[in-house]
Amino acid sequence: MNDLSHTPEAPSSEPLDRIANEALTLGRDIVDVAGALDTLAAATSAQLELLSEAQGAASTVQDANSRVISGVEQVSGAAQTTMEAVAQTVAQLRETGDHARKIASWVQSVVSRMAEVTQTLATVQSENTEIRAIATQVNILAINAKIEAVRAGDAGRGFAVVAEAINELSRKTANAADGIGTAVTGLSERIDSLRKEAGAISGNADAVLTGAAESDTAMGQMTESVARTRAAVSDIAERAETVRSANARFAPAFARMTHGMAETAGQVESARKRTNGLIAMGETIVQDAVVMGGAISDGALIRLAQDAAQQAGIAFAEGIRSGRISHADLFNTRYTPIAGTNPQQVMAPFTRFTDTVLPTIQEAALEVDSHIVFCAAVDRNGYLPTHNRKFSQPQSGDPVWNAANCRNRRMFNDRVGLRAGQSTAPFVLQIYRRDMGGGQYVLMKDLSAPIIVNGQHWGGLRIGYRF
Repeated sequence: MNDLSHTPEAPSSEPLDRIANEALTLGRDIVDVAGALDTLAAATSAQLELLSEAQGAASTVQDANSRVISGVEQVSGAAQTTMEAVAQTVAQLRETGDHARKIASWVQSVVSRMAEVTQTLATVQSENTEIRAIATQVNILAINAKIEAVRAGDAGRGFAVVAEAINELSRKTANAADGIGTAVTGLSERIDSLRKEAGAISGNADAVLTGAAESDTAMGQMTESVARTRAAVSDIAERAETVRSANARFAPAFARMTHGMAETAGQVESARKRTNGLIAMGETIVQDAVVMGGAISDGALIRLAQDAAQQAGIAFAEGIRSGRISHADLFNTRYTPIAGTNPQQVMAPFTRFTDTVLPTIQEAALEVDSHIVFCAAVDRNGYLPTHNRKFSQPQSGDPVWNAANCRNRRMFNDRVGLRAGQSTAPFVLQIYRRDMGGGQYVLMKDLSAPIIVNGQHWGGLRIGYRF
């Protein structure tokens, strides 16, 4: 196998040779720069999206925080109203409790006084009993005195009057004592009944006093709870205000960052366009220098690409002449997607025909130089119907593997693919980064020559090779 891309040539001092070779070197460097700019552009775009998402998130936080502040203000107002209502209620309940305590204390004092009255009545009853006993004794003595006065006759007549008076007094005393006893007994029973009822009321009064104390404690706890709630709401309000202030500072910062990143993205895009222009200018310089007689190390491969393109044009013309394909179908650019393919593959009316005539030409080119990676024809839209066998594997479920190994029936309408398919110059030498899928790129040269069929431009034949 020959190495046509590095054919030794005698050193030349011709200006065209130097221009052509320096343009190739410059083209390689510019493609490296272009690749870096592509990476930078992708990173800048991703950062812009992230900044946009961050701005959206900051706006969402700001909106949510505004709602929090509004809600906190409402809760704070409600807490203040509740605090005032609770304070008023506590005051009223405490006042009621004071009254209840006073009433309960009075009831308990009444019970105590009734007990004293009961004791006094008992004393009265005891003394009255003694009086009745004395009256009975006096009555007995009066009777005895009357008997003795009768025995004494006239001499005891005056004593009998006294004895009768004493006897009458004793009877009245006894009757009064009986009345007093009956009254005291009735009063004692009533007082005892009242004391029992007062005792029951006193028990209720104790419950009232205990309940009043518990209510007072509960009201105090409620007041403390409302106060803590109000303090918590105030703390939330302060923190929400801190968040609002932070967001207020973030928003301009995000805006400045976004503006700066957008300017950077614009500058990167402008640099990419200029770089692509430089790449095209360098390729044109190489092309013009070679056409004018300049010599470069890729000369043999240029001739190989031109010969392969001529063979493809002849094979296509022969297919039309023999009726294997019509002129209309060969130039038909209606592409039908192949279902379930990733990356997307498509069929054209001429794909089956190119599968039969191109492999012989394209596979033979791979044997010429070890640096050649592929040889394939594309139409004017960058559609590659038939690739080398090693790049025409059936697709799997892995898109990354498919991108590297299933490259037939694919659209390669990037800058390099379109220029290769649309150029009618004798040849086009391009330097580019070949996308192998999964973010992997390989720096390569792409030589193409136009495929002419019966005087009409069909596309170009591409040869890709490593440096």
